[in-house]
Amino acid sequence: MPRRPERALAAARFCGVLASVALAWFASAAQAQSAERLAQCAVCHGAKGISVSPQIPSLAAQPKIFVENQLVLIREGLREVPSMKGMLDGVPDTELSALASHFQALPAPGPATGPVQADRFQRGKDLARVALCGTCHLPDYSGRQQIPRLAGQHEAFLFDTMKQFRDHAGPGRDTIMSASLLGINDAQLADLAHYFAHFR
Repeated sequence: MPRRPERALAAARFCGVLASVALAWFASAAQAQSAERLAQCAVCHGAKGISVSPQIPSLAAQPKIFVENQLVLIREGLREVPSMKGMLDGVPDTELSALASHFQALPAPGPATGPVQADRFQRGKDLARVALCGTCHLPDYSGRQQIPRLAGQHEAFLFDTMKQFRDHAGPGRDTIMSASLLGINDAQLADLAHYFAHFR
């Protein structure tokens, strides 16, 4: 019959094994859940974070803090994205942060593949310089911290988003952007979108 210290040691070892098995199970379950979530994201935003729909943003290489903020705003109902309604309900901050890290690490999308219209590109470039877009979004428009990447983003999405900022300031919308776009007409917004989408 084992002595008490030996029994205690055996029990401790057994508990340690159980704890290791439990941790491995929880880690495996978390990884499976994360993979399932990423598969859901890929349906619209693309397997590599580059969407094929001109109305849906590419998330590849977007700054982590920016993506985190948007996911929280959507989850909390502070930013309305009808196609994502309910998808993030109950998702913990840790998982949102992991998703943001995943997308930030993906290779950035290249310039738009469609033809560059030289006159529109130049007008957009000139307007971006006057509007000081590169001050916040950086000179290469790669974005930083809570400020999104613009370079290589879909032209239609950029135009629609800037128009929303200008015309429908509200919850979940950056008031600085709303003020920055005030007085810029639709044609100018289209030129800006064309420039950012084709930026090299």
